[in-house]
Amino acid sequence: MTGLVNLKNIVLIGAGNVATHLGLALKDNGYRILQVYSRTIPSASHLAGKLHSDFSTDLEKINLKADLYIISVPDDAVGELVYKIKLKDRLVVHTSGSLPMDILKNSSSNYGVVYPLQTFSKTRKVDFEHIPICVEANSKLGLETLKRFAGTISGDVRDVNSEQRKKLHLAAVFACNFPNFMYSISAEIVKQANIDFSILRQLIKETAEKVMELDPLEAQTGPAKRGDQKIMEKHLEMLKGFPEFKEIYQLLSERIEKGRTK
Repeated sequence: MTGLVNLKNIVLIGAGNVATHLGLALKDNGYRILQVYSRTIPSASHLAGKLHSDFSTDLEKINLKADLYIISVPDDAVGELVYKIKLKDRLVVHTSGSLPMDILKNSSSNYGVVYPLQTFSKTRKVDFEHIPICVEANSKLGLETLKRFAGTISGDVRDVNSEQRKKLHLAAVFACNFPNFMYSISAEIVKQANIDFSILRQLIKETAEKVMELDPLEAQTGPAKRGDQKIMEKHLEMLKGFPEFKEIYQLLSERIEKGRTK
């Protein structure tokens, strides 16, 4: 790269949740997706159909005329892919929160990361304009190119290096994946009482909205926060039929209580 590149033609390597949403956002913002690669014809052709692009299930037939190659596959598959894709000096990025940028160095002399910090499901539309996109590159020019590129689909683009991104991904697991599992526990408990899970949705919404304004510790409420031992003992008694839930309840309540006494 001898100057800022106008990244208009893109190849998507992967057809999962992240690739789907990112591909659609790029298409909506005027980018041309030349090709979608996936290991299976159904997944490759399905996304390619949405993006009006070609598709392939053969890495040896990857289109070599793109400006940018976005690898968006499960982390375990990236290491294998980079040894099979040789792009010389073409810009290639991955979208992983936990993998180092340098994992791409065998694919090209120009590489980086475009990591959208969001949870994606194929059936739910997201607005990329408000999604933080973390970028990193192995050169100053590459970084400026990726920042400009990411800024065309998001209003929140940040320089985040590989070490920072690993910790950010860990924090995201606590902020997103674990609470979602707690929702599944709540759903099981209300189901036992013949109550629909929808009754909890406004509570969940308010809980999330509070931390948009308050520090999470300040927003904490509930019996453990109050030190209400009688209520907690009643809850534990009710959870006798759910030993795995009881263990989680005890552990989290203990940690919340310790935070209360600090």
